Amino acid sequence: MPILTWLLVVFLVINTLGAIFTVLRSVRDISTTWAWLLVLLFLPGLGFLIYLFAGRRLSAKKMRQIQAAISKGSAAFVQLQKRANARGRLLPTADLTPAAQELINLFLNTARAPVLTNKDVKLFYDGPAKFAALFADIAAAKKSLYIEYYTIYNDQLGNQLRDLLIQKAKAGVTVYVLYDAWGSIGANARWWRPLVHAGGKVETYFSSKHLFLDFRLNYRLHRKLVIIDDAIGYIGGFNVGDQYVSRSPKFGFWRDTHLRIMGNTVMALKIQFTSDWNATVSSGQLPYPNQPLATDQPTSQNAMQIVASGPESSGQQIKAGYVKMITSATHSVWLQTPYLIPDDTVYDALTTAALAGIDVRVMIPNMPDHPFIFRATQYYANELAAAGVKLYHYQKGFLHAKTMIIDDRIASVGSANLDIRSFKLNFEVNAFIYDPTVAHQLTVAFEHDLVDCQRLTPAVIAGQSHWLRFKQRFSRLLSPIL
Repeated sequence: MPILTWLLVVFLVINTLGAIFTVLRSVRDISTTWAWLLVLLFLPGLGFLIYLFAGRRLSAKKMRQIQAAISKGSAAFVQLQKRANARGRLLPTADLTPAAQELINLFLNTARAPVLTNKDVKLFYDGPAKFAALFADIAAAKKSLYIEYYTIYNDQLGNQLRDLLIQKAKAGVTVYVLYDAWGSIGANARWWRPLVHAGGKVETYFSSKHLFLDFRLNYRLHRKLVIIDDAIGYIGGFNVGDQYVSRSPKFGFWRDTHLRIMGNTVMALKIQFTSDWNATVSSGQLPYPNQPLATDQPTSQNAMQIVASGPESSGQQIKAGYVKMITSATHSVWLQTPYLIPDDTVYDALTTAALAGIDVRVMIPNMPDHPFIFRATQYYANELAAAGVKLYHYQKGFLHAKTMIIDDRIASVGSANLDIRSFKLNFEVNAFIYDPTVAHQLTVAFEHDLVDCQRLTPAVIAGQSHWLRFKQRFSRLLSPIL
């Protein structure tokens, strides 16, 4: 018995020293450091296995590789736009709000995001309509297809996409596919082989095609982009799989938001795909578009910026955009997100706006797809509701949309959730839209969704059990690493 006791003491001492060394060897913010220390200390041994998959950071070499790819592309054009903006010649200011001008400046300076125009922007709110339009556009492609998704499942919808791409590749259309290995379990190299044999190019984003060789659960490619013949672009929240067209018994109706774009902004999507592809492969890199992104002066009626963020940058550009939108609002902030795990900056922005009399509304799902994240979302929903934010639980199915509208004039649609993972750990991309017409369409969709929501009231919160509140508080402790 004494021997076992001594062995246990030695094991715990080694575990404690190892935990301290592990969390301090990489520079992280304080909340993340303490969260990982909690996991490593209270789950001896097992905590290090969890850290192996979810805690390791990207190597400095990989960071430089991603940054080098991003520094190309639109950098020169952004410099031209910054100079034009400084002279007041970038956008007409007659109907451009101060909030829009400040947001444009922010992204020109921090995200290399040019302001571009569109001939047409169409919104999709359900999967069948989105994929019917997408597949029709792919079927009509003449020159090139660039596909980038976090999730492409090996199921009915995923096979429909793959088989369509095979047809286009055999017809001589250039086909490139970039996907995330962990997000697309089942769509492995063998499944993609018929497309490769047809002439298509397929890669997983800087990770192994074999999951057992890819130990990182963090730093995932969460973007959803499609570029067709350099003329049509798709960006938003839908992935590719049967659940996204409401075929999953677990989730039922899948509510999401996606954009179909025609115009100069499509080239910004093309540059983003090119950067992501070139950051992944060492040979067979794509050339960046050499034509100007825009030759005409953008107008505020249809101006848009494509903003990407990821762990290779400390700027957290999309989060900065969210915060700027919230703090710039004069009468309303309406947002939808499946995961509500704000950091202190976003939390303070939301509560400050609500306490200042801004109509702040947040819509979240009423069902989990990840248990700990759902409980942490419930915790923050309770706290925000107590501070005056209007919280709504979507009842019709699963809400996966990532949208924000301020003052019915400026909007954001993309892949980034309102959580720390999207802000710091995932590779995300959003469209920030300065078109009041599109913003109003999103406002109308939000109002339509309210019919299928339940308001989170003090009475509802008071009715939550002690066990549920414990699970919420415990999950909240892990929020920096969820």
